[in-house]
Amino acid sequence: MATGAGDRSEHGLEKGAGRLTTGRDLAAALARELLAPLGNRYRHTVKVAARAEELAGAVPAEDRELLVVAAWWHDLGYAPDLVQTGFHPIDGARFLAAKGQSPRLCGLVAHHSAATFEAAERGLEADLAEWPREEGPVPDALWTADMTTGPRGEGLEYAERLSEILDRYGRDSIVGRAMSRSQPSIEAAIDRTNSRLAAA
Repeated sequence: MATGAGDRSEHGLEKGAGRLTTGRDLAAALARELLAPLGNRYRHTVKVAARAEELAGAVPAEDRELLVVAAWWHDLGYAPDLVQTGFHPIDGARFLAAKGQSPRLCGLVAHHSAATFEAAERGLEADLAEWPREEGPVPDALWTADMTTGPRGEGLEYAERLSEILDRYGRDSIVGRAMSRSQPSIEAAIDRTNSRLAAA
């Protein structure tokens, strides 16, 4: 793995600090380090983070940086070095928890985009339950950012995003079944986010 300047160890970790710093720039740098080799996965992440910035008005001011950092890190679990269970929300959250990140941030990553449905399909409910599932403006905006951004970073309506996921994975796959079951939950999160943004 690539490392930063001499005062940092791998994965952007400050030597001796025992934790990652959660500012936007360092979040972006870690995402680039871990996901850029994956091509489209990184392009998707960049646009999800940009979309989160656009949606930041839908969350309280004190949570806007948290939203953007979670957007940068929501797909870290796809990085080959981080794979444990093969379910990226859990694998990403485990990595972040091991680096001392807050349970709230880890929970946002672990539960992003209605991950409970796929965790159930995979028999990983207990693993996912390590982190609290937050309800409210921040997870709603994170889900919206992810589920209105295509796999190559293109902007999509949710219906288009769901359709491409089902086409890509297959309707009868684990992902396809989970995404179909999660549709009402994701639609509700997007509606709430749009309402909050309009009222801001």
